[in-house]
Amino acid sequence: MKRTITQLADGRELIYFDRRDDADRSAADRRELGPRPVASELRYDPLTEEWIAIAGHRQTRTFQPKGTAAECPLCPSAPGRDTEIPAYDYDVVVFENRFPSFSRNFGTYEDVGGLSEARPGAGRCEVVCFTSDHDSSFSRLSDDRVELVMEAWADRTAELSAIEGVEQVFCFENRGSEIGITLAHPHGQIYAYPYVTPRTKLNLGAASRHKGPGNLFADVLAAERAAGTRVVTSNEHWTAFVPAAARWPFEVHVYPHRQVPDLPALTEAERAAFAPLYTLVLRAFDGLFGAVMPYIAAWHQAPVREGRDLAHLRLELFSIRRAPEKLKYLAGSESAMGAFVNDVLPEEAARMLRSQLDH
Repeated sequence: MKRTITQLADGRELIYFDRRDDADRSAADRRELGPRPVASELRYDPLTEEWIAIAGHRQTRTFQPKGTAAECPLCPSAPGRDTEIPAYDYDVVVFENRFPSFSRNFGTYEDVGGLSEARPGAGRCEVVCFTSDHDSSFSRLSDDRVELVMEAWADRTAELSAIEGVEQVFCFENRGSEIGITLAHPHGQIYAYPYVTPRTKLNLGAASRHKGPGNLFADVLAAERAAGTRVVTSNEHWTAFVPAAARWPFEVHVYPHRQVPDLPALTEAERAAFAPLYTLVLRAFDGLFGAVMPYIAAWHQAPVREGRDLAHLRLELFSIRRAPEKLKYLAGSESAMGAFVNDVLPEEAARMLRSQLDH
């Protein structure tokens, strides 16, 4: 892998990841860009013990620019049209988000009063472009390209974890207008949080209280593999299954068989084995209703400084689509109380996904 670091016109970092050693990444960003926004403000909610990021500058971020490559800021630059990527082609690119939820460009933060407190939203947010092909998708990437994306994820996880104040790194992909994406180009994001996220705290708390024979996550994986009814597919290094208590209509968790804390800890063989299994699952999602499936794909990694012995790297993939013309909206029970009601039996969801694997 060739890794080339450069800068955009406003000083944001951009990194090319290439398979070819002779890839020319000398193209400069010729745009005139305004100043970068100051970091968000974190406010503490004493009722939930959670930090909430207040990032007003994100209201002005690019929103669904006609959906064509001609207007897409994530496509390669072309003669007469400069984008976020100065090169005229690329394999995988990572760059600092122009409208970040977290950054290190600090402003001034005042006392907000009440029982809350405020502090800078210190961290970093990056965009990961999986391919230069605007009309492609992650499910259509070659195995070699998926491995390159995984190398980029691992590289960024290690680099961002070393930033002062960063407590957790989260790699994810939002796909589909139903999910709320603002850009259609195949891409994901990476958040470097200045705190351990609420979901991770819950997971690690459960793992610390687990009374089973081994690690909680490893025991869940072993039990699902033994039961088999919710397993969608597996290979030597990975298993994809629908969890028994799935929250979402179609939800698949993808676990490596070996307990590792994060993406950098995966071996070359494990990364290679992930690619064909994961893209197979994504194509099964798309095959369910004969249409592009909206989804969120979320890598759960160990925090930087705590619970690393308890954590187990995994990818959680889920969709809000429950039927061809129906979406699951987070209404009263889910949004107000955090109490999920799933409309699809997990065993039936697994059966439906398995039925699509050979199509």
